Amino acid sequence: MSDQTFDTPVAGRAAPNFRIIAMIIASAMLMENIDATVLATALPTMARDFGVDAPAMSIALTSYLLSLAIFIPASGKMADRFGSRTVFRAAILVFVIGSILCALAPTLLLLVLARLLQGLGGAMMMPVGRLVLMRSVARKDMVSAMSWLLVPALIGPIVGPPLGGFIVTYLDWRWIFYINVPVGIVGMIFVSIYIEEIKGKASGPFDRVGFVLSGISLGSLLFGFELSSHAGQAAFATFLIAFGLLFGMAYLRHARSHPSPIMDFSLMKIPSFGTSVIAGSLTRITQGAQPFLLPLMFQIGFELSAATTGQIIISTALGALAMKPLARTVFRRIGFRISLLVNGVIGTLGYGLCAAFRPDWPMWLICVVLVLSAFFMSFQFTAYNTIAYDEISQDKMSAATSFYTTFQQLMLSLGICVGALALHGSMGMSGNGEPELGDFSVAFIVVAMISLTATIWNFRFAPDAGEEISGYRGSKSKQVATRTEG
Repeated sequence: MSDQTFDTPVAGRAAPNFRIIAMIIASAMLMENIDATVLATALPTMARDFGVDAPAMSIALTSYLLSLAIFIPASGKMADRFGSRTVFRAAILVFVIGSILCALAPTLLLLVLARLLQGLGGAMMMPVGRLVLMRSVARKDMVSAMSWLLVPALIGPIVGPPLGGFIVTYLDWRWIFYINVPVGIVGMIFVSIYIEEIKGKASGPFDRVGFVLSGISLGSLLFGFELSSHAGQAAFATFLIAFGLLFGMAYLRHARSHPSPIMDFSLMKIPSFGTSVIAGSLTRITQGAQPFLLPLMFQIGFELSAATTGQIIISTALGALAMKPLARTVFRRIGFRISLLVNGVIGTLGYGLCAAFRPDWPMWLICVVLVLSAFFMSFQFTAYNTIAYDEISQDKMSAATSFYTTFQQLMLSLGICVGALALHGSMGMSGNGEPELGDFSVAFIVVAMISLTATIWNFRFAPDAGEEISGYRGSKSKQVATRTEG
């Protein structure tokens, strides 16, 4: 295996098929995404084993979020210094070790410490995995590769809860963490075989002050957004969000004077990247809120069991998988801009249609709506995650992946916050002590309307954006080609 900087051609054996690289990264990220959601179902059982109240177990979830918030911004710098393959492989190892320690934890305190370690591995795994893909796959194959990479992010939150219920019911909750061990070991082996070592150029001293300020800001914001979905935590959640915004402003002031900030906001000046971050963030409001609102609506509003709810919601995973082979063909024929404009409206309205769900709907029709909604939303995120890097130079790639992943995680958590606030606001206005179907309808409409505003930003993509990636040739390019032939 060669040890290269980003601008050195790969030497030696032929590069592996891009699908192999994409599947290796996707498998690692699926392990992480499932683990992040599967735990929620097991918390009551774990609380009994640890001898604590069930609400106290929420710290096992928030400790993981804290670790993500602190370390994701530093991932790009780590990959540049030590190599993307080394850091990605080490991230899987740390995640596996953290999983083993979680399974062995005899007390809640030790579980929290193990979750912090596990979060460190997860924080490096997400952005560095994407960076590995960007540096290993030819631009013409980027759409197809990104389609594979997006699947874990979409199906992880859906598959996690029912899988957690199965493990708790038929096995022991500790198997939630043990199942990561063989997956992680196989992943490290395949990373060593198929992924080249690529380093970036040093871009300046490590931003220690920015690391602290961004960690406090992002950690507080993620905690605040997550707590807003819990009853009785509104005041503390508001305090954390305000605290996070205060340190965020302090970071922005610091970043303007640092030669190599831990989060480089100058990347937002790059048209395709900045537009993708903003439009994608608005759209992720819906993606974040949907796994929170749907299970509650089916269990409380429809009075379905958790097992039945899981079987219904898993249909969204089918929609996400069905999209994968079609994205490249669509982009090649109509381009990124038109795809984002049209599909964004269809996908968002599809999830907004969940507001009309009622118990007298045929179950097959509900599943069809969820499959189609997931199909279009999966397509939309494939587009955002690909076009974001269209104009990013190789020396900025590591900074861009960590920046993009940070906002991705933040907006998914904000989606839960917005969904919870809309639900509670509707309950307050209607005087309901428990959420009713009408309250869920309001919440779905609110998050859909917010995500629909991404259409304004989608208009800002250039008509020929991503031509090299997609193979699309718009009217301008066709005119140039015609004049050349003439």
